[in-house]
Amino acid sequence: MVVERTMSWLSGYRRLSPRYERDHRNYLAFPGLAAAICCYKRYVRLTT
Repeated sequence: MVVERTMSWLSGYRRLSPRYERDHRNYLAFPGLAAAICCYKRYVRLTT
């Protein structure tokens, strides 16, 4: 359940769906950035 929800959140970022980046390091940076943004949004929602 948690994995499905997390994948749903990450699929909301359009940049992750198609692979536009040729360099794998650039491409792998986007899921990390998307996860950080998701965590930040959740943190802000829980603390306010």
